[in-house]
Amino acid sequence: MTFKQILQARAKKNTTGKIISKVSSYGVILCPLVTEKTHKQQEATNKYSFKVHSDANKNDVKQAVEFLYKVHPESISIINVVRKGRNQRKLVRKSYKKAIVTLPKKEKIELGS
Repeated sequence: MTFKQILQARAKKNTTGKIISKVSSYGVILCPLVTEKTHKQQEATNKYSFKVHSDANKNDVKQAVEFLYKVHPESISIINVVRKGRNQRKLVRKSYKKAIVTLPKKEKIELGS
């Protein structure tokens, strides 16, 4: 193998899921996030937010969205939402992983809201 072929082999995109083989599609996407901000994003830019499994990556989320909602996402962003501790307040927010899924203009997801 030449050096160029080695670099091309490294650069190939890995599109296999990390956790979807261990957990079903229902276990990857835990629940949709429905807030005022996410509702505005759905109407304006066709972006949907979901709480996902802590080990999930973009490929897992893409496969799960295609299986569950029968749509094809344009792009996916993954965000780790950090824990908010108990600093002079009674409520504590646990950490979780959030996925923002962008769909084409013609496709929609019905969340039952």
